[in-house]
Amino acid sequence: MLDNYFPILVFILVGLGFGCAPILLGWLIAPNRPDGEKLSAFECGFAPFEDARMKFDVRYYLIAILFILFDLEIAFLFPWATIFQEIVNTPAVKLFGFVEMFVFIGILVVGYIYAWAKGALDWE
Repeated sequence: MLDNYFPILVFILVGLGFGCAPILLGWLIAPNRPDGEKLSAFECGFAPFEDARMKFDVRYYLIAILFILFDLEIAFLFPWATIFQEIVNTPAVKLFGFVEMFVFIGILVVGYIYAWAKGALDWE
């Protein structure tokens, strides 16, 4: 019985080896000589003057949530589009398939119009 799980164990061990080996080799082999130049700020040339954990505007999160929502819409439309030919050719499902998808798209359009009307998509 445990013979069936042996390939999975080997796969996990090889994956861990490939993931951990470069990190360990870099830590062991790479030279570790920090100097003032390496430890200085490098992005824009001056030291950071604010905390990195500052508060973001809520609109960033709102746009991200709207993006995920409409991205999921596409994820649900692809399977429907793949079986579209079967929906059209099956008389019992023909009308139901179209009504179902129009209701789905209608709900998302209403949500999009609501977000637009509330100003969630306006950027100042």
